[in-house]
Amino acid sequence: MKVAVLGATGFIGRTLLPELASEHDVVAVSRSGAGLEDDRVKSVSGDVTDHAAMRRALDGVDVVYYLVHSLGASDFSERDKRAAATVATEAERAGASQIVYLGGLGDDRSDLSPHLRSRAETAATLEQGAVPVTTLRAAMVVGRGSAGFETIVALVDRLPVMIAPKWVSMPTQPIALTDVIAYLAGVAGHDGTIGETFDLGGPDVLTYREMIERIAALRGRRRAIVEVPILSPRLSSYWLHLVTPVRAGVARPLVEGLRNPTVVRDDRIRQLLPRALTSFDAAARAALGQV
Repeated sequence: MKVAVLGATGFIGRTLLPELASEHDVVAVSRSGAGLEDDRVKSVSGDVTDHAAMRRALDGVDVVYYLVHSLGASDFSERDKRAAATVATEAERAGASQIVYLGGLGDDRSDLSPHLRSRAETAATLEQGAVPVTTLRAAMVVGRGSAGFETIVALVDRLPVMIAPKWVSMPTQPIALTDVIAYLAGVAGHDGTIGETFDLGGPDVLTYREMIERIAALRGRRRAIVEVPILSPRLSSYWLHLVTPVRAGVARPLVEGLRNPTVVRDDRIRQLLPRALTSFDAAARAALGQV
């Protein structure tokens, strides 16, 4: 098949490209046009809100991977809806048979943060087109380059004592980068996944406190965490901005999303695409180069 990866230079996209290229002809689409070039990968530039650019990029494509977002922009929600509408239209025009979208766990709740609400709206906008959408919803992806994972590592490395908001006790189900990539590649052209939504999660349900403590142990550090009820999302984002690589414009919507539990409710994907899932500790060791 011929597949297009929108967001090819992002954290997920650049890891997915070689996996897809082992079986398919791949078009790597990004604003810069940079990407992995070999006999099965063609890198092209294109803005996902530009109809003409998407028409060229998606020409003759069977499966479209939608891995882009505008997090960090003040109007990220509107940008993402516009981009999703453009891609849905041009995927239909190209005669594509499937769109694969990676969204966020927890986006079926009524009290969503703006970030998770935007991810749900993106899925809904893609689904308004004629091309069936396969939506995979994941919580934090554990791997080098993941904003969530890199933030936790930076907190462990830089703060011996953490004054943390109550979201550190919220349950989540992180998943290893290798498992996300396998699921993304596995749903391409899979009849059982067309037009369906699936939850992705690793074998461990943890709180953010537990993840911090486990990474601290892997780093050989002891860290004290003091929970306080008064650290607002805005203050939390500025606090993260001071001590982690994540800028405040990205940190704030991420922090707001931590108030929502992100745990798998529907594990049908494990029957459709069986695999032994990677534990949090093993994924973290791999991301930290400790394998």
